[in-house]
Amino acid sequence: MAVLVFLPSLQNEFVNWDDDRNFYDNTFVVHSVDFASLIANTPAIFSTPIIGNYNPLSIWTFALENVIYGLDQPFYWHLDNLLLHLLCIFFVFRISIALGLNLWASVICTLLFAIHPMKVESVAWVTERKDVLFGAFYLAALYYYILGVKNKKPNQHLIKIMVLFLLSGLSKIQAVTLPLSMLAVDYLLGRKIIFKRITEKWFYFLISIFIGLLGIYFLRQQGSLNSSVDYAWYDRLFVGSFSYVVYFIKFFVPYRLIPLYPYPPQLSIIHYLSMIPAIGIVLFTIWAYIKEWKNLVFGIAFFTFNIFFLLQILGAGQGFQADRFTYIAYFGFGYALAYYLQKWASSPKNRTIINVIVSLYLVAIAYITYQQNKIWENSASLWSHVIKYHPNTTLPWGNRANYYRDSGFDRLALQDYNKAISLGENKPGPFNSRAKLFFKSQNRDTILMALRDYNQAIALEPTNGEYYMNRGATYARLNDLNSALQDLTRASELDPNNTTIYLNRSIVYHQLGQYQNEIADINRFLRLDPNNANMWANLANAQMLSGLWDLSLPNINQAIRMNPNMGVYYFYRAQYYYNTGNSAAAQQDLNQARQLGFQFNGGIENLRM
Repeated sequence: MAVLVFLPSLQNEFVNWDDDRNFYDNTFVVHSVDFASLIANTPAIFSTPIIGNYNPLSIWTFALENVIYGLDQPFYWHLDNLLLHLLCIFFVFRISIALGLNLWASVICTLLFAIHPMKVESVAWVTERKDVLFGAFYLAALYYYILGVKNKKPNQHLIKIMVLFLLSGLSKIQAVTLPLSMLAVDYLLGRKIIFKRITEKWFYFLISIFIGLLGIYFLRQQGSLNSSVDYAWYDRLFVGSFSYVVYFIKFFVPYRLIPLYPYPPQLSIIHYLSMIPAIGIVLFTIWAYIKEWKNLVFGIAFFTFNIFFLLQILGAGQGFQADRFTYIAYFGFGYALAYYLQKWASSPKNRTIINVIVSLYLVAIAYITYQQNKIWENSASLWSHVIKYHPNTTLPWGNRANYYRDSGFDRLALQDYNKAISLGENKPGPFNSRAKLFFKSQNRDTILMALRDYNQAIALEPTNGEYYMNRGATYARLNDLNSALQDLTRASELDPNNTTIYLNRSIVYHQLGQYQNEIADINRFLRLDPNNANMWANLANAQMLSGLWDLSLPNINQAIRMNPNMGVYYFYRAQYYYNTGNSAAAQQDLNQARQLGFQFNGGIENLRM
C-alpha cells in the first residue's frame, strides 16, 4: 500500500529548495563521478556542513547516487527515498510486534506510519533523504534494544546498537533522542524508571551529546539558529507550544499540509492560548502515568521526546513547523492508537464497527498522501501550493520565479520577481535573482537593468560576496573590466571559499592579458576544487601564454585524464607539442581534437601561440 500511495513521487523532479545546495550544486557530489573520486571526496563530505546542517552520511549517499545514476535521473533518487521508507516500515512492524501488539494491531500501527500524509515531505523530497536514512538506522537500533530488554539483557546488542546510532546521527541530528526513546521502552516493558536506567545508558547519552553539540556548533557557525523573525525569548515558548499542539492534532486530522510554514510577523492570540492545551497534554500524561495506562503514556512520551527538540524554541530556518519533523515521532501515537483499537476490538460486537472505521480512515489518509505527493512534482507546483496559503511571503514567489527563469519561462519569472519585490520586505534576494534574469539578455539596456538590481541588492546587504561577484560579471559583460575586477576582489574578501569568484576573475585577467594573475586565481580555484577538468586545461593554457611550457604539460594531461572526450584539451596539448618541437605529437592531438568535434580550420603551422 505504501508503494501505491507514494508512486507519484517517482515521477517528480528535483526542486529548487535545498536540492541545489545539497547535491546538484554541491561540489563534492557533482565531482563524485566514479568510485575513485567518491572516495577522494569522502573526507571533505564528512567535514563540511551544508546550510549549517551536519548530515554527512545523507550527503554521501547523494554522491554515491551521482556515481551510479548521474544527476539527470531523479527517478532513481526518489526510488531510493521510497526504498528507505519501506525499510523504516519494516522495522516499525517488527517493533510493534516486539512491543506486544497482535498481528492485526501491528498492521494498523505500521500503516499509520507508512501512509500518513505527514510522511510525504520526508519521502517525496530528495533533500529529506536524511529523514528516511536516519529513521532506518534509528528504528533498527531501537528494535535491537527492545529485543535485549525483553531478553533481560539490555546491552545484548550493544555494539550493533552503537554503530546504528552513530550512523543515524551522521544522517540527521534528530537521532539524539534515541536514549530517551529507550527510556520510554523501558517504562512500557516494565523496567522501573530509576536513575540506574539513565546511568546504564551513559554511552548512548555520550553519543547523543556529541552529535547534538556538533550539530549546534555548525548551525551557529552558519547563522542557521536565527529565524526570519526576531521574537522575544518568551514568545519562543509559545511558538513551541503552538507547534506541539498542531502536531498533536495533525496526527488525527492531517489538514493544511504545506511545504513551508513561514514565521508570522507577530504572534496571535491563538499562539498564546496554545499553551493551555499543551500544558493540558502534559498534565493528562502525568494523570495517565498515575493510573498506570502504560501504553498511552508510552505513546505520548515517545511522541514528545522525538518532537521536543524540533519545536523551534531556539529557532532555526525559515519555517517554525515542518511536516517532516514528525517522521519518527508519530510512531508513538500510532502504537498507542493501535493498542487501544486492539483492546476494544477484543469484543466481537465492537470488531466490525472498528474495522469499518479504521478502513475508512486509512483509505482517507492514503488518498490525501497520494495527492500530496503531486505537490512535489516540480518547483512550480511546490511553490504554487505555498503561495496559495501564504501569498504575502517573499520566498515562494522568488523561488517559483527562479524555476521559471531556469526553465526559460522568462515572462512568468519576471512577473513573480516583481511580485516578490512589491511585497515591500526590502529583501536583497529578489533583486539579485531578477538581475540574473536580466543578465541572460543580449540587449545592453537589459543588462544595465541587471546592474541596477545588483546595486540595490548590495545596498540592502553590503556584506554578501555573491552580489559583488554577480555585479562583477555584469561589469565584465559591459566591458568595464576594471570595475569587474574591483567587485570580484571585494567578493573574494567576503567569500574566500567561493570558487566561482576565482573562475570569473581568472576570465577577466585572461581578457586583460594578465596571465600571471589568471594563473594565481586558477590555482586558488583548484585548491578548493581539484576535480574540475576545465580549470586544469585553463591553467595549462595560461601557463603556455606566459611561456611556462614545462609547467603546462602535466596540467593539460591532468585535464585529459579527467575528461578524455573534450577536443579543446587535445588542441591545447597540440599547441604545447608544436611549440616545443614535437610536430608529430602535435598533429596526432590536433586530429584527435577534430574527431571530438573541436573546430579548427587551420593547419598545424597555425598552432603557434
